[in-house]
Amino acid sequence: IMQLTESGGGSVQAGGSLRLSCEASGYTKSSYCLGWYRQTPGREREGVASIDSDGSTTYADSVKGRFTISKDKYKNTLYLQMNSLKPEDTAMYYCAAKDLCWYPAWNYWGQGTQVTVSS
Repeated sequence: IMQLTESGGGSVQAGGSLRLSCEASGYTKSSYCLGWYRQTPGREREGVASIDSDGSTTYADSVKGRFTISKDKYKNTLYLQMNSLKPEDTAMYYCAAKDLCWYPAWNYWGQGTQVTVSS
């Protein structure tokens, strides 16, 4: 079983930056598809970005050009660099993993880290 632990959330003013980290422990595979989601109260969880085992990435339109997903396979850590943050980026951010990116369901989730962007 793999565990995911996020860190790096916090409060920042609009236009600022944050880098989220997600450390994987337990049974991990370099072939996993990894991703970031976010959720605000009363709304469905929204996909932010994903990275496949070959390094290919996808982004939600709302974050393209501002967020960058990356991973360090030697540290078993996933990152989300968030620049030019906006108040609408405020949410709980979760990392997730699944065997293959084309699978519909994510198998593993972290506990989340809060990001708050003030105007």
